[in-house]
Amino acid sequence: MQEVATHFYEEAAELMKIDQGVRDQLYVPQRILDVHFPVKMDDGSVKMFSGFRVHHNTVRGPAKGGLRYYPNLTLEQASGLAMLMTWKTAVVNLPFGGAKGGVLCDPKTLSKGELERLTRRFTTEIILLIGPERDIPAPDLGTDEQVMAWIMDTYSMVKGYSVPAVVTGKPPVIGGSAGRRRAPGRGVVFVLREFADRIGLDLRGARVVVHGFGKVGVTAAYMLEHVLGSTVIAVCDRSGAIYNPNGFDIRDLYNYKEETGTVVGYPHGEPISHADMLALECDVLVPASVENIITADNVETIRARVIVEAANAPITPAADAILREKGVHVIPDILANSGGVIVSYFEWVQDLQSFFWTDEQVTQQLRKILVRAFDQVYTLAQEHNVPLRVAAYMLALSRVATAYKLRGFYP
Repeated sequence: MQEVATHFYEEAAELMKIDQGVRDQLYVPQRILDVHFPVKMDDGSVKMFSGFRVHHNTVRGPAKGGLRYYPNLTLEQASGLAMLMTWKTAVVNLPFGGAKGGVLCDPKTLSKGELERLTRRFTTEIILLIGPERDIPAPDLGTDEQVMAWIMDTYSMVKGYSVPAVVTGKPPVIGGSAGRRRAPGRGVVFVLREFADRIGLDLRGARVVVHGFGKVGVTAAYMLEHVLGSTVIAVCDRSGAIYNPNGFDIRDLYNYKEETGTVVGYPHGEPISHADMLALECDVLVPASVENIITADNVETIRARVIVEAANAPITPAADAILREKGVHVIPDILANSGGVIVSYFEWVQDLQSFFWTDEQVTQQLRKILVRAFDQVYTLAQEHNVPLRVAAYMLALSRVATAYKLRGFYP
């Protein structure tokens, strides 16, 4: 992950001839908090857990980024994701910097009580870093609205008053924003539609493969089918993949997964391997699961015309270079999947003002920000004859570098 984050950053910095002093600062995290803490388990035993919070950069505003509960989470991975958050917030011009972190655990093996105690203790360990003006965590892999509610409550109890703006992705009843859950998937489709218009790709009837049928993939697939008239021919989850050349009824497929916990076994699709799914001929491929899905080992099998990165860093730098040579259009993650952090920004603003918006208002503002950001990235790509990914990094880096220049250095 660190390699992905720094590779494209260095490419853009070199093209823009960014001052070496600024480049050096942006290459490493600003601060890292590493914690180890005990949690009382249901059987009365005490178990030690480890976690961390990484701030990559805060020159443009408070740190913003998700918290993961994931057994294989590494500091290198979190540092890379924190850097990506810096670029993601900058490319859509939000007043945030980048952060990431989490706890090394498998939440599926913990009871609800154990998960709550872990969350509350972890919150007290990182409380010196988080806050509405310093660092605003959000859900990520293994965390959800309930985890954010526990963090918000723990922080508020320490402060002595309710502080809903300390996290985003909360339930609406305690300060969460309308439209937050669907925002990442909606954003993917908004950006894809803008790009399709530029290259003359008719999304009505377009064949789409969605790699990952979670929160982001489900929303994107549903909108592609019901709003844009695309045909979703393959989807997958951790358990397996399914294929139907005539397309799926996404609502029906979603209901099946809710009942069974997986897309595997869906009666209106045939089993297919994850590798064969990625190799399907299609107009649009939507990697919506985890990082490093398309690598140098499988990139030659890719037959998509357009790839829109709904996940963070699903394409390795080596694979990205080959896709460029093949003429495959890639809409980069720091732009395509920024819908979540945009609506997190809306939630933060609403909490600070205690004034809340409707779902329609949230969606309208989300689309406005994404369309503007896409226009800026696309224009930059045309002017400099570079891929969209490079243009997105150039735009983000220029904003961060300008902030450094204007603020200067203290002391």
